[in-house]
Amino acid sequence: MADTNPAGAPSNEDLKKALKAFKKRLKLMRLDEESNLGGRYTSAGRSSSIVAITPPNQFPQAVWDELVKQGKLKDAKHGLYELVGE
Repeated sequence: MADTNPAGAPSNEDLKKALKAFKKRLKLMRLDEESNLGGRYTSAGRSSSIVAITPPNQFPQAVWDELVKQGKLKDAKHGLYELVGE
């Protein structure tokens, strides 16, 4: 199957890798926030309030713009993106 993307547009493979990296970073940031120790030497047990993150910098801006265009991510302004459908 030939790549039908116009010249300069990110490939489908790049988009899949970027979305996977974004989801993994979001998951790790949420886990990190949830596991912070409170004043009583135990985790607080609350769910994370992180909704939007800065995307991994291994991928160019064009990739994130395309994922927003496809409706998989939402631009939360100031360089932050959030996952659609959560």
